[in-house]
Amino acid sequence: MPAAANRVRIIGGAWRSRVIRFAARADLRPTPDRVRETLFNWLGQDLTGKSCLDLFAGSGALGFEAASRGASRVVMVEHDAAAFRALQENARLLQATTVELRRADALEFLRLDSAGFDVVFLDPPFRTDLLPQVLPLLAPRLNAGALVYIESPRPLELSVQWEAWRSGRAGAVHHQLLKWTGHET
Repeated sequence: MPAAANRVRIIGGAWRSRVIRFAARADLRPTPDRVRETLFNWLGQDLTGKSCLDLFAGSGALGFEAASRGASRVVMVEHDAAAFRALQENARLLQATTVELRRADALEFLRLDSAGFDVVFLDPPFRTDLLPQVLPLLAPRLNAGALVYIESPRPLELSVQWEAWRSGRAGAVHHQLLKWTGHET
């Protein structure tokens, strides 16, 4: 893939129309503009005061979009060294003071970190089956009323403590916005 193709535009908030660049990786496919627009319409556009987690940050499109829309804290976790370096460079260029970058394995991060989050973005490498492993580890990290966005090749079968609040499909990608109801029981 040519270097010029390895970029994505932030679509809303303070950094609207700014371009971020990302590493060329076969399994790194940023969430398309149209899907991000739908997602942030679902979330209400303004994330002021929210604590967000972008667990498989990749290009950083979702995490930087959340920070652009006022999130008070955005933790972006990425394991791949080249992708992580690109995230560091984008954070520097955007002067993204609310973004915290962590180079770590997603599952290990969830096992070791104890912070709570209001909004979580889960877009793991497409051909992996990590979501069924991630969701149980994620649940204790969710603040009351938390929302979890997922992208996957097919809709997920959810336990009773998860409610699929919104869902859609773009090409081969299914996207869902989940509500954690475990705090209510």
